[in-house]
Amino acid sequence: MATYVLVHGAWHGGWCWQRVTPFLRAAGHEVWTPTLTGLGERSHLANPDIDLNTHIHDIVNVLEYEHLQKVILVGHSYGGMVITGVSNEVPDRLTHLVYLDAFVPQDGQALVDITTPERREAIRQLAQTAGGFMPPFPVEQYGVFAEADVRWVKPKLVPHPAKTITTPVHLLNDAVATLPRTYIYCNKPAMGFFDGFAERTRNDKKWRYRELATGHDAMVTMPKELAGLLLELA
Repeated sequence: MATYVLVHGAWHGGWCWQRVTPFLRAAGHEVWTPTLTGLGERSHLANPDIDLNTHIHDIVNVLEYEHLQKVILVGHSYGGMVITGVSNEVPDRLTHLVYLDAFVPQDGQALVDITTPERREAIRQLAQTAGGFMPPFPVEQYGVFAEADVRWVKPKLVPHPAKTITTPVHLLNDAVATLPRTYIYCNKPAMGFFDGFAERTRNDKKWRYRELATGHDAMVTMPKELAGLLLELA
């Protein structure tokens, strides 16, 4: 039995994995889908002081308080920043890192440091005009087009604390470099933020690389196929 911890991206919550978890559990595995502070059903806790470190410790605490070991840790989109920080804190609890159409930071980088200059400035301006929060993108930008999917996803997207985007991640634990890792690139349509990470990991023998012919929110639009890729790691 494997243990999966699935970390959602910005504006989302643990709810977004509801279509993926049945496939993993049906195969006999343990699955956790925590919601980061200030998002999803924890949106009542939202405040502009929430930063990336808050979200890193959200996940570290789940691993420690639930005594989880040999975890396959999956991060979607912004969740790539979170799982990278978690890997620095508790690498001994992890067996594999999975970046699902996600940011892959280096030591000392914040999310704004690994976007294009144009997007970087747009993010900064958006955060300044929205009182420390970033409003969600239109749901179609996540690759969600089917009417039923839009009805499910759109009402659940909430503003995201902007400090999480400007907080750097630190990789000070040498054990991080030894963790196996996979990149899953969602390329139909590609969101645009993750093309560079896909290109880099595709050609790096230290990475296992996969693609899904769907939009950014693969857990919504192609859950069975995504679960199949995750089950390859069990």
